[in-house]
Amino acid sequence: MLVSNPWQQLLQFIDSSRTVTWKPPLDWGTLPHHVILQIFQYLPLVDRARASSVCRRWNEVFHIPDLWRKFEFELNQSATSYFKSTHPDLIQQIIKRHAAHLQYVSFKVDSSTESAEAACDILSQLVNCSIQTLGLISTAKPSFMNVPKSHFVSALTVVFVNSKSLSSIKIEDTPVDDPSLKILVANNSDTLRLLKMSSCPHVSSDGILCVADHCQGLRELALNYYILSDELLLALSSETHVNLEHLRIDVVSENPGQIKFHSIKKHSWDALIKHSPGVNVVMYFFLYEEEFETFFKEETPVTHLYFGRSVSRAILGRIGLNCPRLIELVVCANGLQPLDSELLCIAKHCKNLTALGLSECAVSCSAFIEFVRLCGRRLTQLSIMEEVLVPDDNYSPDEVHTEVSKHLGRVWFPDVMPIW
Repeated sequence: MLVSNPWQQLLQFIDSSRTVTWKPPLDWGTLPHHVILQIFQYLPLVDRARASSVCRRWNEVFHIPDLWRKFEFELNQSATSYFKSTHPDLIQQIIKRHAAHLQYVSFKVDSSTESAEAACDILSQLVNCSIQTLGLISTAKPSFMNVPKSHFVSALTVVFVNSKSLSSIKIEDTPVDDPSLKILVANNSDTLRLLKMSSCPHVSSDGILCVADHCQGLRELALNYYILSDELLLALSSETHVNLEHLRIDVVSENPGQIKFHSIKKHSWDALIKHSPGVNVVMYFFLYEEEFETFFKEETPVTHLYFGRSVSRAILGRIGLNCPRLIELVVCANGLQPLDSELLCIAKHCKNLTALGLSECAVSCSAFIEFVRLCGRRLTQLSIMEEVLVPDDNYSPDEVHTEVSKHLGRVWFPDVMPIW
């Protein structure tokens, strides 16, 4: 039968050409392994473990080695911490099935000795591992220091001996000692690039010197000032050693007046800078004012300075004269005497300064504006508490932000202490 109406012809054509395709409902179990792997990598460990029980395919992906190259053991006591702890069953499963896959491992423990001992127990079982990065982190007080030294060193030595490819180690606030460092060097001297070991009282200057002598690829080092020596700086400056990139030094005193700090010779610093001209030398000071006598009498190539306790005007004056490489300066406390001349000296002589932080000290508004004018737009970070700025005949604190913003080329305001 012929259809004369063109609209009817069009409808018949569409109807005859229409094909119905049936699509089965999406089956998550048929997703390719690499897709599931990507999804799992975004999931927290607990959710990942739950997802692995959905089906056999997801369970297979759960045990793919790529998922276990990086792992953080969280060890907390429920009575003393609000953080969730890695389940003991999962820890044993990791040790049995995935120890060989672990490459980037960290242990985050709370303030309890039990958690630190549990971390040591896990370390002592990692005999078939090839760890590249190891970090021991105390979230509160340094609980690893409460573990018997022999227990800690024995557990750490297991990793040092079996990994043989360690490149980054963070073992600050631990009872690591010289003999264990020698074992580290004997098995990982070709691969070690970063070593952070501040507040390790059982390590001597000889122990850290052994590391510097044999680990020629070491690029980053963090340590306490008491084990810093001229011999260490010269070892880091040898022709066979790679350029050092970052040297962090913690200068700490627990007993005021009882510690007399040794001095580092200028020629040792000069050798380091000649060998590694781009090295960042970072110093954290937690001293009482009378203990600063040793420091900054000669030119010191420090780039970042942080003072956690009060520091005298005299020391800040030395910094202006003897720290030409200074990039960042943070002063947490000084006193009521204005730091006008000291800041201006720093601005004139420290041509690389780009960051300044001041708290619990005093600077006149005019001197601060002049400091910013001298430094100019190279000051990329300027954190000054409002109460630091002292009004004078020329400016009040309310007027400072306009002048400072003009010299910086951006809007700037002092920091304000929140009132809760």
